[in-house]
Amino acid sequence: MDQTLPQIIAMGGGGFSQEPENPRLDRYILAQTGTPNPRVCFLPTATGDADRYIVNFYTAFMKLNCQPTHLALFQRTPDLRATLLSQDVIYVGGGNTKSMLGVWREWDLPNILREAWRAGVILAGVSAGAVCWFEQALSDSFAEELTAIQCLGFIKGSCCPHYNSEPERRPTYQRLVKEGQILPGLALDEGVAVHFIGQEIHRLVASIQGAQAYRVEVRDGEVMEDVLPIEFLEYPDAN
Repeated sequence: MDQTLPQIIAMGGGGFSQEPENPRLDRYILAQTGTPNPRVCFLPTATGDADRYIVNFYTAFMKLNCQPTHLALFQRTPDLRATLLSQDVIYVGGGNTKSMLGVWREWDLPNILREAWRAGVILAGVSAGAVCWFEQALSDSFAEELTAIQCLGFIKGSCCPHYNSEPERRPTYQRLVKEGQILPGLALDEGVAVHFIGQEIHRLVASIQGAQAYRVEVRDGEVMEDVLPIEFLEYPDAN
């Protein structure tokens, strides 16, 4: 694969933070770089750079063939453009999507991330770190209810993570799509990743047997949920 192509790998759930004993998705992300020891930078902004989240990242990625580092925005901040454009992967963690985007915009990170994406740095993430790349997302950033929020717009449409694990996700997403309050888009179960090259879906992969991904849209006035083809990731030494 041409490593200058813009790639995004968005996980509806899973990865080191939710499946520490199941590295399939994290290995998949690293493999897409095409390099034996890729540089991967973790952005834990959505949790306010929580120490435990950062420790968990290093605990997981030090076991993989890569060079892990992280970027903190709530401490003394380095040269963001130089840091991020020198990476092979930028891996964004979960948490409060709206707060994360607010901090990023203050630091002009959306423009830097877009530049990195276009330069061939793989953008990846889970939950908030997955949906942030779309035009809109179904978010639990507000305590009262799930709601649609505006995101970065690198990928057209909307995204809903945790589709099979949080009972209110499916009915709320479908209702908002039908009412036109959120754009049609993708719904991802736990353990599912959608891999985009440019605006096109390259692959849908899963770390959990039976996990699904769906395209949710309105046709003839009714909301439709279409199951998308997905591949279970096989690794010989993975659980």
